[in-house]
Amino acid sequence: MASPHPHIPVGLSTASVYPEGAAAAFEMAAELGYDGVEVMVWADPISQSAGALRALADHHGLDIVSIHAPTLLLTQRVLSADPWGKIDGSIELAQQVGAPTVVLHPPFRWQQAYARGFADGVAEREHESGITLAVENMFPWAARGRQVQAYLPHWDPVPQPYDHVTIDLSHTATARSDAMQMVLDLGDRLSHIHLADGMLTTLKDDHLVPGRGTQPCAEVLQHLTTSGFAGAVVLEVGTRRRPQEREADLRESLDFARRHLGQLADEPSATATESAS
Repeated sequence: MASPHPHIPVGLSTASVYPEGAAAAFEMAAELGYDGVEVMVWADPISQSAGALRALADHHGLDIVSIHAPTLLLTQRVLSADPWGKIDGSIELAQQVGAPTVVLHPPFRWQQAYARGFADGVAEREHESGITLAVENMFPWAARGRQVQAYLPHWDPVPQPYDHVTIDLSHTATARSDAMQMVLDLGDRLSHIHLADGMLTTLKDDHLVPGRGTQPCAEVLQHLTTSGFAGAVVLEVGTRRRPQEREADLRESLDFARRHLGQLADEPSATATESAS
């Protein structure tokens, strides 16, 4: 029986095939049956080219569900050296490829001028562009046994005045956040999910296959099916250290997402099973 809830698209982040590029991500997403792709903009020229991305999407019959702005440390010169230039370039790219969402990180602590106008700048650009700018939750950094506030105004977007937020379920583990409470507190401000898992016993940003860590991945997905969530779920799983297992890990990740979103006809979600009992 088909799910009574609206279909939530499940995408694959190009970061999940790193250090392979966007072309490899589209090929794997199509082969495994993902609905679409999130493009992490980085040094890969294809990730910066609207024409190349549209050609890949058309060739593989996939949607580009989101663009991830190049706001990582390793992408400081990608698209622009200016932080707002990176965001504006990502918005333009999203418009050109038909992606409804741009994911972005909060400013680094040393980007103080950028940080002072960040919330207002995000709101203005959303209004002008019609693109959802979903600010992602991050985590404190560890230095010499102490936590360091590396992001401004904060790594936690929930108390901030952003209209749209991305929750990353590996980052919640690193931050020791209560992921489910964050999801509930955000309500309809929750616009995008980076699905991965993490371990509370490490300080690493693990990006494990969902179900292999401590995070409430299944519970979050089941909540989305009844909460009116209108965004996408994107698998952002680290496979760099195990490239020989990449395909199996990304297939398992997709199966996990579909199962707990109630999208497998022969395997109803846990919520549906409990309701029927």
